[in-house]
Amino acid sequence: MVRTLTLLDTTIGKKAVMAITGLVLYGFVIVHMLGNLQVFLGPAQLNKYAETLKGTPPVLWGARGVLLASVALHVWSAVSLIGGTSEARKVDYKIRKYGATNGAALSMRYGGFALLAFILFHLAHFTAPGLGLGIYKHSHTDVYANVVSSFSTWWVVAIYLVAQVFLGLHLYHGSWSLLQTLGLSHPRYNRVRNLLPQALGIGVAGGNILIALSVFAGVVR
Repeated sequence: MVRTLTLLDTTIGKKAVMAITGLVLYGFVIVHMLGNLQVFLGPAQLNKYAETLKGTPPVLWGARGVLLASVALHVWSAVSLIGGTSEARKVDYKIRKYGATNGAALSMRYGGFALLAFILFHLAHFTAPGLGLGIYKHSHTDVYANVVSSFSTWWVVAIYLVAQVFLGLHLYHGSWSLLQTLGLSHPRYNRVRNLLPQALGIGVAGGNILIALSVFAGVVR
């Protein structure tokens, strides 16, 4: 018997899953970046923000559950699409010529897995178990001190800067692809529409980089 294909078995279905989960993750990285920018308001404000998040466990764990499911489905759809592409062409091209494809698009496959590794590192670093990385003692209550202590060390800053470059490229091409998948494309407003992916990638990556470099430069201490 031949199994009936479901929507998730198709390329369109997998791209739809990637687009929807991408929207959830875009929302998170924007809110996460804006929350972290409160480091410029001082230790009391940032620590109060962190305490508020931890003070509502149902909301916090509900959000974490949605994010975990979104990441899992996003990775699944990406791996499935990559696998489908590989199976469709058993022999690779001898010479590759790219027309409209840009650097952001070419970085998606490898940058995505680099970001997955960074997410695991970031969670272990600041959330659970919370790592001082041999530089300082991690505090589960003084988030501001953790941020300042971490980004006062060059190699920690370097890890985060590289990760933010990948994040910016991922957000840029991912949001562009998302708009294409949702059919939001028309010659009359494509030029304006193309500004959104650029603003998203530069804005989120730039905000996170600003935090790390401001601490390292001693502006935030």
